Amino acid sequence: MGFQDTNAVRRFAAAKMQKVNLFETSQMFCDVYCLEPGQAQKVHTHTGATKFYYVIEGEGTVTIGDETRTLEPGSIAWSAPDEPHGVENRGDGPLVLLVSMAPNPNRP
Repeated sequence: MGFQDTNAVRRFAAAKMQKVNLFETSQMFCDVYCLEPGQAQKVHTHTGATKFYYVIEGEGTVTIGDETRTLEPGSIAWSAPDEPHGVENRGDGPLVLLVSMAPNPNRP
């Protein structure tokens, strides 16, 4: 399928951040991350892969390397290969992100 509605696939859970896969190829993946207030994806790295976070809704506190910023809808942050990155919802409402990474670490 070549088209997706990110509004139709959003889901939230009190227990943890939700990752909803939009599509995946051998080259990359593209997900929607849905975070309730207080939820986070801890800072981590991916060997040899570039990743981005694009804020669709809410405010996200994103760490890239040694820098942390709060991003609003329409903002994007990306990490270079092997660079630490993570996101946290410190706001009062839901946070929805479009997230993609290449190359795809899930495929050889």
